[in-house]
Amino acid sequence: MNPPFWFHPLRVLSGLAVAALLVLSCPAVAAESSGMKKWQKGEGWGWVWGKDDEVGSLNEMTDGSRLAALRLVKQGKTYDLGVTYDRTSYKWPGHSPGEVISFRTPEGVKRQGDLPALVNDNPTKTAWHSCALFINDNVATQIDGLGHATEGEDDHWYNGLRERDWGGNWGLRKCDATTIPPIVARGVLIDVAAAKGLEALPANHVITVEDLQAALKQQNSRLQPGDVVLIRTGTLRFWGETGQDDKGLIDQHDSAGINLEAARWLVEENGAMLIGSDTSGLEYKPRTEDTTAYRAKYKSFMPVHNYLLIQQGVHIAEFHNLEELSRGKIFEFCYVCTTARLKGTASGFALRPLALQ
Repeated sequence: MNPPFWFHPLRVLSGLAVAALLVLSCPAVAAESSGMKKWQKGEGWGWVWGKDDEVGSLNEMTDGSRLAALRLVKQGKTYDLGVTYDRTSYKWPGHSPGEVISFRTPEGVKRQGDLPALVNDNPTKTAWHSCALFINDNVATQIDGLGHATEGEDDHWYNGLRERDWGGNWGLRKCDATTIPPIVARGVLIDVAAAKGLEALPANHVITVEDLQAALKQQNSRLQPGDVVLIRTGTLRFWGETGQDDKGLIDQHDSAGINLEAARWLVEENGAMLIGSDTSGLEYKPRTEDTTAYRAKYKSFMPVHNYLLIQQGVHIAEFHNLEELSRGKIFEFCYVCTTARLKGTASGFALRPLALQ
C-alpha cells in the first residue's frame, strides 16, 4: 500500500537527525523535544513506525519521558478523571448501553445449592457476590483504540489495516485496546470554557485554533511534543453521580468540540501524543442546519476521528472529568492511565485515569 498523502521524506531521518533539526529550528524546546523519534513539525506522525505497528504516537513514550512526567509530581495530590457509570448513564447513541447483572448472590448461592462442595460444611455461612457484565467498549471514560474508526471502500484503519484482513467475529485482531500501552506522560489541561468565562461551552460550539491559543495564553501554559492534551468544555459538570441525562444537558453540551484545523494544529505544530476532552467524541458536532455544508467540506461526519486515529495514529481520550482540575487551576500534571487487556475491544472503556500533581 502506498504511504498516505502527507508522507514526507524527512520522516525517514533518524531520531538524532530529527532532534538536530528541532534544535536548530527551536532551541527553546530542544531539550524537551530531543526524545521525539518520529514526530516532524508541520507533519505530525502518520504511518511511520513500520508496517506491523499498532501503537501509533504512543510509541514516543520512553523510560526518560515517563520519568520526566513523574518529576512533575510535587505534592502527591491525585485527581480522579474517571466518571461513574451504570445502565442509566449518558452515551453516544451509536453504542449499546451497559448492564451489570448479579450472577451469584449470597441468597442465591445458598438457596440454589448447586455448589454443595462450597456451601455445605460451612459453619460461618460464607458466600459471595459476582457479576456478569454486558457492556459496550465505548462507554464512560475511555480511550479510542486505533482500530475504532475506519474509512474508504476497503474499511481501513490505522497503518492501512483492512477489515477484510483483520476484522473478526470476536473483535478486532489488530489495533485492539490491548495494544494501548500504559500511559505516563505530561498532561496539559486547556480550559476553553474557563477562558471564555463560561461554566460550559454552548451547544455546537466550534473550538478553533484561536480558542486553544487564547486559553493557553490566559493560563500561561505552553505545549510540548509528547503531551497528553485534555480540552475542557464543561460538559461533565452536568454528569451528576452516574450521568443520567434527564434534562438533556449532557446531550446539549456534548456537541461542543474541536474542529479538524484545531486537531491538526495540536498534532502537527505542537506534537500532541494523545488528545482528549470531557465529551463523548472530542470533536465538534454541527447544528442540523449546518450539517450538509460541514460534510461537504470535510467529507465525513467525524473528520477529527479519522484524522487522529487513522491518518496520524493519535489515540482519543473521551469523557475525562476535568472539573476538579479546572476548579484548582491545575493546568500541568502527570497523566497516568492503563486500559484493561480485553482482547478484541475497540477502545479502553470505563477507565479511571489520574492526574498527579
